[in-house]
Amino acid sequence: MSVRLQSTLAARALWSAASAPLSRFARQARASTSVEFALVATPFIALTLGIIQTAIIFLAGQSLETAAATTARLIMTGQAQTQGWTAAQFKQQVCNQLQAIFNCSSGVYVDVETYSSFASTNLTLPITNGTFNSSILSFNPGGPGDVVVLRLYYQYPVYFSPLNLGNLNGGMDLLAATAVFQNEPYASSS
Repeated sequence: MSVRLQSTLAARALWSAASAPLSRFARQARASTSVEFALVATPFIALTLGIIQTAIIFLAGQSLETAAATTARLIMTGQAQTQGWTAAQFKQQVCNQLQAIFNCSSGVYVDVETYSSFASTNLTLPITNGTFNSSILSFNPGGPGDVVVLRLYYQYPVYFSPLNLGNLNGGMDLLAATAVFQNEPYASSS
């Protein structure tokens, strides 16, 4: 036999030995359902987890919005001012509105600012380089007729992050609820 014929026969033998398992796998019908399920299950599970995470964040945001709207009335009607509430006492009123989703005592931040007009209000988030800056928050509920901005913040953990739902470093999402209003002309205590 010539060398060329031997190398051709060797190449054919090697090819048939290597392609035999592949051709058997391609012809095998019993495992096709398992393979198809594995191909479909991964994106399905990822989509399901993303939907659940988005729904939880939406629910937490709506709870925070409800608490902001409810407690804003305490400032707008002058109850917080006439009773001389401190920032901690007002935060307790906020915590009374929030339920099981939040760790209110250490996780919810309250910012109450007074402005001269609606046009001068500052609504930027207190985020610096992906970090929440709580040092700039204050509690100034104002007096009768003042324009007040009440903001509640909560750093919510994002557990499923491939969708990049967080706006803070460390896999956290800063939820913010805002109420902008003008205080009613209540009778001040002074």
